[in-house]
Amino acid sequence: MEELKLSSANSCSLTPLGFLERAATVYADSPSIIYHETTYTWSQTHSRCLQLASSLSSLGVGKGHVVSVVAPNIPAMYELQFAVPFTGAILNNINTRLDVRTVSVLLQHSQSKLIFVDHQSRSLVLNAVALFQSNVKPPSLVLITDEYDDASSQTVDSHFLCSYQSLVANGDPGFKWVRPEREWDPLVLNYTSGTTSSPKGVVHCHRGIFIVTVDSLTDWSVPKQPVFLWTLPMFHSNGWCFPWGMAAVGGTNICLRKFNASVIYDSIRRHGVTHMCGAPVVLNMLSNSPANQPLKNPVNILTGGAPPPAAVLLRTESLGFIVSHGYGLTETGGIVVSCAWKSQWNILPATERARLKARQGVRTIGLTEVDVVDPQSGVSVTRDGSTLGEIVLRGGCIMLGYLKDPIGTRKCLKESGWFYTGDVGVMHADGYLEIRDRSKDVIISGGENLSSVEVESVLYTHPAVNEAAVVARPDEFWGETPCAFVSLKSDLSMKPTEKEIIEYCRNRLPHFTVPKTVVFKEELPKTSTGKIQKFLLREIAKGMGSGGVSRM
Repeated sequence: MEELKLSSANSCSLTPLGFLERAATVYADSPSIIYHETTYTWSQTHSRCLQLASSLSSLGVGKGHVVSVVAPNIPAMYELQFAVPFTGAILNNINTRLDVRTVSVLLQHSQSKLIFVDHQSRSLVLNAVALFQSNVKPPSLVLITDEYDDASSQTVDSHFLCSYQSLVANGDPGFKWVRPEREWDPLVLNYTSGTTSSPKGVVHCHRGIFIVTVDSLTDWSVPKQPVFLWTLPMFHSNGWCFPWGMAAVGGTNICLRKFNASVIYDSIRRHGVTHMCGAPVVLNMLSNSPANQPLKNPVNILTGGAPPPAAVLLRTESLGFIVSHGYGLTETGGIVVSCAWKSQWNILPATERARLKARQGVRTIGLTEVDVVDPQSGVSVTRDGSTLGEIVLRGGCIMLGYLKDPIGTRKCLKESGWFYTGDVGVMHADGYLEIRDRSKDVIISGGENLSSVEVESVLYTHPAVNEAAVVARPDEFWGETPCAFVSLKSDLSMKPTEKEIIEYCRNRLPHFTVPKTVVFKEELPKTSTGKIQKFLLREIAKGMGSGGVSRM
């Protein structure tokens, strides 16, 4: 045995980039991308990515460089998930809905060498670059035009090096893409959403992304050649790694620049969609839309990013969607915990099935371990479904660390060998994990830890409630009390009062967890991926001052 060693034949670096090369052989003439009236095959997508990589290489883009992309879910965005790392460079997708100053900070922090700019984000990026410090060299810009969109902002002027299509047209389809020398080499740089703190630059390697990509396909039981509707932004954790995953299984990517419930339902009917992903806000949109109607064929939808209320799950599945629920973070690259379904649960009442499915679940096969621990001692909490602790993870898909932030990296990647997520949860007796809150969202009322997620789940069962979020409001007596922000459904003949909402919760929750304040808003503030921005709501609640001396 001692004579058996690693060799170049058995130790090739793992990378998801090779999935496209295989797809071009196995699924050559099958559709890879559909966008309006444009359809590309897998053979064409492979060639276009190689041509683009060839042109980038000729511009001096290579190993160690960061190339940023500011674009929605259009064909160019999909192609860039392969083309940029084909050069050995590191891909950085940037949220199109960030403000100018934040985009400027991220581009300078990442030291982007080149930026691909969708024409609708033209002014955003130009203004962001204009804010660069005088000692920072501005990156080159490439404009992504769109024949199906307004032409007013699509001129390639002196601000831009060239157009996206010219890079594709002038590249070499025979380009030999750069395979990673080490599977630990960086592949992507993703900035966190900043819902709880300032955005951090998360760096993932080829190995980690390969693991979570294959793992996600396996855990979700994705078959060969699915039809995937892009409702999840690719700039959000690289679309949970499904751009590479769709190449692995030869799927058809239905690209959407923007969407609403009507567009989603129309796309499902027109293209025969089989799979899609989205935050719980997308499920809520689909189930509350006037355009909703039972599906002719089931559609698999994977949700994550925030704990989905059981009531929303129930409404969505009643329309014919098959909902799978998972949990992951930017730092894990994709879904790494999922609510693995047991056949014996199928005989339970619908409300009980929805309650079980609302739990985050168990580790996927690509993750090594998951636990809920006391954040101070690191000792596992009691598996009773009520003792709170911090969720910790370990496995090959965990990030390398935060870019230029060794202190932040050490804070979450502990010497104990665990990644501390900052999420608060419980472990049930059956070994299934359930998130109760972000650590910053836990409300401490009269010394008791109160889960905002638990209160929100009850609010979502109210027939008039469209969206709900619960945060802490200062209270002279209790320290903090729950403050509920609620948006109502648009088609109501009678709108509930604050008192009625509070009374509804009182009949369903322990009294100390009942909201003491209800604020009605037309729409709750969200990130581009559908997460409600609780930090903004906390500031509003804080500005409201103390709720008074409440002895409820």
